[in-house]
Amino acid sequence: MAEVQETVDRPAGLGSAEAARRLDEHGRNELPEDPGPTVLGRVAHQLRDPMIMLLCAALVLVVAIGDRADAVIIAAVVVLNTTIGVVQDVRAQRAVDALSRMAAPSAHAWRDGRLVELPAIELVPGDVVRLEAGDVVPGDLLLTDAASVMVDEAAMTGESVPVAREAGDELLSGTVVTRGRGRGEVVRTGASSALGRIAAMVSGRVRPTPLQRRLAALSRQLVLITSALCALVLALAVAQGESWAGAAVLAVSLGVAAVPESLPAVVTIALAFGARRMAQRHAVVRRLPAVETLGSVTVLASDKTGTLTPGVLTVRRVWTPEGECEVTGTAYGVAGDVVGTPTARAGAARLLRDAALCNDASLAGVENDQWRPVGDPFDVALLVAAAKVGVTAGSLAGWVRVAETPFDSALGLARAEHRSVDGTSLEVVKGAPETVLGLVPAGPWVAAARTEVDRMVADGQRVLAVAEGGGWVGLVGVTDPPHPDARGVVERCLAAGIRTVLITGDHPATARAVAEEVGILSAGAGAGRVVEGEAVARGEHIGHVEEIDVYARTRPEQKVGIVDAWQARGAIVAMTGDGVNDAPALRRADIGVAMGGRGTEVARQAADLVLVDDDLGTLVAAVAEGRRIHANIRTFLRYGLAGGLAEVVVLLCGPFLGLGLLLTPAMILWVNMVTHGLPGVAFGGEPLDPVLMERPSPAPSRSILDRALALQVCVAGVVVAASSLVAGLWAESHAADVQTSVFLTLGLGQLAVALALRAPRTRGWHWRERGLELAVLLAGACQLAGVAVPALRSLLGTEAPEAGALLASLLLAAVPGAFVAASQWPARRRGARH
Repeated sequence: MAEVQETVDRPAGLGSAEAARRLDEHGRNELPEDPGPTVLGRVAHQLRDPMIMLLCAALVLVVAIGDRADAVIIAAVVVLNTTIGVVQDVRAQRAVDALSRMAAPSAHAWRDGRLVELPAIELVPGDVVRLEAGDVVPGDLLLTDAASVMVDEAAMTGESVPVAREAGDELLSGTVVTRGRGRGEVVRTGASSALGRIAAMVSGRVRPTPLQRRLAALSRQLVLITSALCALVLALAVAQGESWAGAAVLAVSLGVAAVPESLPAVVTIALAFGARRMAQRHAVVRRLPAVETLGSVTVLASDKTGTLTPGVLTVRRVWTPEGECEVTGTAYGVAGDVVGTPTARAGAARLLRDAALCNDASLAGVENDQWRPVGDPFDVALLVAAAKVGVTAGSLAGWVRVAETPFDSALGLARAEHRSVDGTSLEVVKGAPETVLGLVPAGPWVAAARTEVDRMVADGQRVLAVAEGGGWVGLVGVTDPPHPDARGVVERCLAAGIRTVLITGDHPATARAVAEEVGILSAGAGAGRVVEGEAVARGEHIGHVEEIDVYARTRPEQKVGIVDAWQARGAIVAMTGDGVNDAPALRRADIGVAMGGRGTEVARQAADLVLVDDDLGTLVAAVAEGRRIHANIRTFLRYGLAGGLAEVVVLLCGPFLGLGLLLTPAMILWVNMVTHGLPGVAFGGEPLDPVLMERPSPAPSRSILDRALALQVCVAGVVVAASSLVAGLWAESHAADVQTSVFLTLGLGQLAVALALRAPRTRGWHWRERGLELAVLLAGACQLAGVAVPALRSLLGTEAPEAGALLASLLLAAVPGAFVAASQWPARRRGARH
């Protein structure tokens, strides 16, 4: 604890003994640490997942029959999925850790009548703290003295500009003092502070993604179906004269074949490929399932500041008695102009000169065609606009400030007096229109200015009035304009069936203006479509979320309430944001999307997806990637389950056709490995079908194995089985080996179906889009090797087929692929792959 010199009045503050007592009572001024479950606990939680349990059961089965190759593969998948899950669980803790890093490392407080510097974690309620520009507020404070205090609360409230705070106001921990100085009494610390309350909302287990929920339900279905089939095949084999041991091995083999145990591997690889593609688009995926979740999103809840808008104040309009001018250009860009008639432009130049003189910010130079600003965001916006009309530091060098009154929130204005080199004096006043207009003589221009103020406010602009020497100069309209591509993002989301709502801490008029500009609201929309956070706090939104497009003046817990209300209606919600105040909603949403450029570390850690360059267009690409993955997983299920069904039908129908048991356990496992190996992985990399972004995503309640997909599985499985059984009958009638013919036709027929289920190609013959074809060729070669290589023939129990039998199997194997391709052709022409 170091003493600091203080020349002003010195409040006594707390005594050391009392501070120590309160520290014991309230605890340290830090966020509570949640150690979370142990590593073993996290592993146990992952192993309780139904799909993992299904894989473990399959592992036990293949070990029981001595299939070491499949055992190694399945074990690797179990380990991979469990590891990924544990890593995701550990990551969930980092959001709270990031909140801890926001806390002020030190503070200046009075102890025993002396101003001392002490670690912020030692502050207790009742401490009196000194604040200056640049200080991070170390706890929730009640200001007791304030001199021109301005506080940047954007990270906590979403307000895009610093706000003035006076004695009697409360400051939130984690906010930053940008101007002035003051004193405050600590009222809450640690977990009770604003940061602490947000940390409590951020902590907790991550909500399962739609994909995880759907796969869990599918796993339970497959367990029941497979168990029943294994029992049926066991009974049938015994009835055919097999021993109980032989029948059990056959039933277990069929169980392994019927279960697409490569599904988790396919899903993981598909998600990993998607994450890699997103990284190439400057989007970092923090949780693999999040990629697919975006494809299922039905509601996009978007923050305003830093998301739909860059969070950079920009002068858009200058109004003077000489006329009105529009200011072009973006944010801090050097390019741009002040557009208007020559007379209006001259009036704007005079106003912007005055605003630049009564100004404490500066433009430190140009880098990449952008000004490097220093100072208050509002003052910076005025300097950038002034530079566009030729008013720069160089042109103002002839003026010297001789007196000033810094911005006073009570008065609502700032005042500066300058003198030029020729002795001319100039007094400039800038501030709130209602204050500045009251200082100038009444007249027609003042009445016109009041009307213009109302128009600017209705457009969502913050209005600054400027006067000089008691005479009226004009008005400046400042906005945080939307990203240039924000409207396009909203329109593309709408075309894809995604509803966009705006959630912000800003004023309702500002929120409405931005929402109209980006297309969330239609211009002139009626009342009731914009509500404030207080209505959310009262629960008035719960039954009306579908009628509300914009939420203004919202607090962190209210954003969570909005997300909860949509989820209660079955929506899959994506939340975008960049501030600390967005973190709880980012965590609660089905997928949180954080801005990585100007976003806070807390928001990035709480999110599932981080847009590194803050490009909203990447969000639409991420939605397309998610739909691509969902479609590819469904396609693999259609393919994999159809193959398993075909094997079951062949085994069940063979005895009734007088052919006996047509497959040995080794044959079943070989076909399963060949058809589900490389082709299954390749399905995860299939390209995007453009039609997927021209319609809504599947309903959240829709099972991944719904009625339509189940019907497609049954049709394809029956056709593959029928072709295989015909091959067996042909072989019997031509004295060929029946099991070999069925084995060949069954494996190759499934591979033909894989080719028929390819996604539409958009770039002709491009090797990046030919992974499935290459995988099918390699798998086909492996299947043929099963009857061509002596060692494999001995292992599988096959024979080398004669030319006629081989040709018959090849022709019959092509039938399922041709049938599936023909059956889905009408649907593809209508633009509906699934």
